[in-house]
Amino acid sequence: MRLFLTFTLFAVLLASCGADAPPAPTIDANAAMTQAFATVNAAMTATAQASAPEAPTETPIPSATPTRSGPPPALPPAYRSGALNPLDTPHTYISDSCQYLRAKWDPNNSAPGTIVMAIMFHSIEKGVQTSSNPMHVGSGDFKRLMKNLHDFGFEAITATQLADFLDTNAKIPQRSVILIQDDRHAAENYNDWFRPYWQELGWPVVNAWISFDDSIRARVLPENVALEQEGFVDHQSHGTVHNINMTDASSDEYIRSEFQGSMDDLQKNFGKTPVAIIWPGGGFGIRPVQIAREFGYRIGFTTHPRGPIMFNWIPLADADDPGRPAYVSEGYVNDPRMVLPRYWPSQVLANLDVIRRISDEAAAYDAQNKAVEMEYYDIACAPTLGPIPAVKP
Repeated sequence: MRLFLTFTLFAVLLASCGADAPPAPTIDANAAMTQAFATVNAAMTATAQASAPEAPTETPIPSATPTRSGPPPALPPAYRSGALNPLDTPHTYISDSCQYLRAKWDPNNSAPGTIVMAIMFHSIEKGVQTSSNPMHVGSGDFKRLMKNLHDFGFEAITATQLADFLDTNAKIPQRSVILIQDDRHAAENYNDWFRPYWQELGWPVVNAWISFDDSIRARVLPENVALEQEGFVDHQSHGTVHNINMTDASSDEYIRSEFQGSMDDLQKNFGKTPVAIIWPGGGFGIRPVQIAREFGYRIGFTTHPRGPIMFNWIPLADADDPGRPAYVSEGYVNDPRMVLPRYWPSQVLANLDVIRRISDEAAAYDAQNKAVEMEYYDIACAPTLGPIPAVKP
């Protein structure tokens, strides 16, 4: 390039010195060099542009999906129902918000608003529409109760299904009922009252089985074993001696004997390990609950009709109510799944529509708060637990 420019400048100077040419003005060497360089550079640039291969078109890089960052939003409080007694407030039992939200919003689990009503039966009186004994139910009211449960869309479940639902939100019917027949009964009782619903609807019934070895047990045990093997009756623990309540005033020895005797009996004769303790006489306490957990019991039932139950939502009382002295507060045991409420049959008919509304309101409340809860999960939970699972095929 330097030689080319030098020769070009030399040629210009020679031309200016021709013999016959008139005198020319003095040439500015620097200006000439600049002009020559510009001319050559323009020519070379044009040649290079003409001969260079066409540059490839670049594919634009898509922008990354923005990740959520910053502190997670505050989670909404638990749903509260104005239909319950003001002292019967929902108690939660899953302390890890991430685990709770993952189970709650997993589309393979029970949908928000899924509700369970627990009903206890003692005696069903034949030929009587309405029993005069509040602990009993007349045959007319029993049939009406069962029809209304079906008409309101309820379906019966077993104790294990309920325990799985409360522990992990495992899928159950959105309106479920657990029918608990307390104490020992002959097969005739189940065949007369519950079998039609087992045959027509597939509804099982739970029996609170007393393991005390006496003449009643010897008489009804074989036929109850047959009912268990059929899958119709789900036998669970109702204690061994049964007629002495388990409370914090009971000795550890007595409490353990009640659990161990019942578990041994059910394992030996019914081929199952019970998951539920239906508290004898409705009595309970901190130590009985703790020892029940040691034995592997997953749920327990009182005789207090506080309300229906949902996943991580059990209505209990934290203080005794002078207006309802028979309903001892349960909140102090700090284990809601072990003190689940139950309705008496006489209370069911009046509460079915209330329970339906609680289910609908809870579902609407959860839908309203889903975006906030999902945002919380994405920020605080997904990095360790992963995204909410997809629907399984």
